[in-house]
Amino acid sequence: MLVKVDAVSKKCVFEWFKRFRDGKEDVKDEPRSGRPPTSTTPDNIERVRRMLADDRRLSLRMIAEELKTSLDSVSNIIHEHLQKRKKKVYAFPTLLRSSNV
Repeated sequence: MLVKVDAVSKKCVFEWFKRFRDGKEDVKDEPRSGRPPTSTTPDNIERVRRMLADDRRLSLRMIAEELKTSLDSVSNIIHEHLQKRKKKVYAFPTLLRSSNV
């Protein structure tokens, strides 16, 4: 049997089924207790968005130093909150021809 990498597990599907049967109308989890996020705040998300809009070449390290936060937090903001993905750029060397020399 083939399973997609991002497929939902059977356990998760059964849990959703139980929630819908009990009257819940969506699949979002209830808020949990614990320490609230301190780095992935709306303010930091907006700051990262503006920084990347100004200069797309900024590295995670440069952004983390500017925000005074961890590389993991910056990576989380970029990939999870801003839905940005790294693009690979391929450079193909041109062949030297007698007409180019």
